[in-house]
Amino acid sequence: MATGRLCQEERGVTYLLVMLAVVLMGISVTVVAKQWKAVVQREQEADLLARGIEIQTALAVYSAQQKKGRVVPGEIYPLTLEELTKQPYPALRKAYKDPITGGDWEYVRDLNTARIKGVRSKSKAEPFKQHNFPPAVRHFEAVTSYYLWVFQYPNASTPQAPPAQPATPGQPTTQGQPTTQGQTTTQGQPTTQGQPSSP
Repeated sequence: MATGRLCQEERGVTYLLVMLAVVLMGISVTVVAKQWKAVVQREQEADLLARGIEIQTALAVYSAQQKKGRVVPGEIYPLTLEELTKQPYPALRKAYKDPITGGDWEYVRDLNTARIKGVRSKSKAEPFKQHNFPPAVRHFEAVTSYYLWVFQYPNASTPQAPPAQPATPGQPTTQGQPTTQGQTTTQGQPTTQGQPSSP
């Protein structure tokens, strides 16, 4: 009888050890899966930044090419991303897909022409990267969704030339020479000390 009880106790301990091992294995698999998912997301995020900036730059190059030699107000945008890859002067190597979803981008369109002025991911996931963005997209600082990473030209990170300030009519410019004793004024009339001014 003592031997029987001992065998039952050993089987009970073995069962508990097996269950503990199964639980620990499950926890380990879960941790590894989360870590792997994070690694994949970080790689996709890096691709999103690289390809998005490349598209943003290509839009700027395309607009400059289209406006060359012409006086055109505003920017000129393509109808499709494939148009950026056309010869003889392609602005983009290839029409990339959204690295996060693997599908098409959501296009940001110009309100006046409905042409493509930018792209964004359709993913609403939160990015790992929150700070230290490249200058071309430094406005992404502290943004909480890939969907808010908008790669367009121009954008908040694109330096804009200040508008020219026209001269105010009716205000003549002076030559910057003061009128002193014995020197001529800006009208070329000499002044002498003590000479009364004419009425």
